[in-house]
Amino acid sequence: MNDPTVTRQTFDEVMVPLFSPAAFVPDRGAGSRIWDTQGREYIDFAGGIAVTALGHAHPELLKVLHEQGSKLWHIGNGYTNEPVLRLAKRLEDLTFADRAFFANSGAEANEAALKLARRVAFERHGADKVEIVSFAQSFHGRTFFTVSVGGQPKYSEGFGPVPAGIVHLPYNDLDAARKTIGTKTCAVIVEPIQGEGGVIPADPAFLRGLRELCDQHGALLIFDEVQTGVGRTGYFYAYQDTDVTPDILTTAKALGNGFPIGAMLTTNELAAHFKVGVHGTTYGGNPLGAAIAEKVVELISDPDLLEGVRLRGDAIKAKLAQLNKRFGIFSEVRGKGLLIGAELTDAYKGRAKDFLTACATHGAMLLIAGPDVLRFAPSLVMPLDDLNEGFERIGKAIEEVVGATAEAPSR
Repeated sequence: MNDPTVTRQTFDEVMVPLFSPAAFVPDRGAGSRIWDTQGREYIDFAGGIAVTALGHAHPELLKVLHEQGSKLWHIGNGYTNEPVLRLAKRLEDLTFADRAFFANSGAEANEAALKLARRVAFERHGADKVEIVSFAQSFHGRTFFTVSVGGQPKYSEGFGPVPAGIVHLPYNDLDAARKTIGTKTCAVIVEPIQGEGGVIPADPAFLRGLRELCDQHGALLIFDEVQTGVGRTGYFYAYQDTDVTPDILTTAKALGNGFPIGAMLTTNELAAHFKVGVHGTTYGGNPLGAAIAEKVVELISDPDLLEGVRLRGDAIKAKLAQLNKRFGIFSEVRGKGLLIGAELTDAYKGRAKDFLTACATHGAMLLIAGPDVLRFAPSLVMPLDDLNEGFERIGKAIEEVVGATAEAPSR
């Protein structure tokens, strides 16, 4: 039974005002549907920001949660545990990696990756090789180091001097990379698809060029797959749909289907530069999170499931094309698998949040990627009936916003 004294207004009274959550309060979920505290139903195209890749209350994950929860939740890294070792082996079998470090989030995974890159450069080349190259509109987390490396200054402004040795270049601009990456560069960090920056895929030639430049100048190539990883693009990791292999890969979000866990994956040779005590974590790699993540990885790495991601992605793009033919509101639809962005035309620039709010009113949850892009990142196993019904609701929401815009008096 819901507590009538706790409402959306309670957030404004008790929480630090860092977020502006929706007017409704989600209460429970099953598969790709959510019910709020008032009993209203929503079809979920947001996936907890590309996190609940197997939907809500997945029975196999609930089974693992209960089994491991009755055995051991936490032990600390003065010890090890079987679930985390099984998870590491499974991820390494699926990727280029030989070694794994587990944390609690994508930001912490990226923090570890950036620290490792600088440590490798220091031990191999000396104190001057510290430059980290990142890209405009990138997003790598909210720790001070990762938010400084990210290419959105609004997130790092107002907190004092940012760490030195960070350079931001235009995304997909290989000429700019060639002019910048050099002997002082220790690492290049890139998202195969910029998620928060607008769902912008990397040009394959751009990624190949970055790999060549890193090899030429003794720098490490880091792929931030926090959002694109664990099946989101229709491949277990997005790099596997390119002919580029990074030196370090970071992963989180879908890895625990909502249970907080992140990982940094790398090679034996590079991992050797992180010796005992050089980096650490209290909760990272705890047995409960690792057991859940192991089951997530087992289920999502199934080739049939990954094929289903690609088919669902095609279905969503087809639905968006139908809506665009009807309303003419999208200038471009882009992305891979089930990470899709629909950019609004000039007539609706800055109004992505209006569409998001209207969709919620009509019983559909989705995301934005900046003020101009609607973002879709639903469960990778979303039933097609839910997908179809969800787009009927989205169509009604778009009709409402477009109609209200047409009726608004001109200024």
